[in-house]
Amino acid sequence: MPWLFLLFAILAFALAFTTSSVALAAISLLAALALLGFWVMGLLAQRIGNQARDDTLMLDPQELRRLREQAQARQAAAAQGDPPGP
Repeated sequence: MPWLFLLFAILAFALAFTTSSVALAAISLLAALALLGFWVMGLLAQRIGNQARDDTLMLDPQELRRLREQAQARQAAAAQGDPPGP
């Protein structure tokens, strides 16, 4: 979809350069500038969307609590000088 914005921006630039009307050229240049902005924002949105984390990889509260308990048990065992368990 962002590539359509680029295509329309190129067409608006072509219209602005080929027309003899100043008003139409100004409107075409403004439209081309806006379309280029939409194109860049679309590319950025795609890039961010592709790099987003998968929600299924997030830890649920029970798993997070279990990991904290394991870490605290390892810290307590290290403080007492016991070898860490599996």
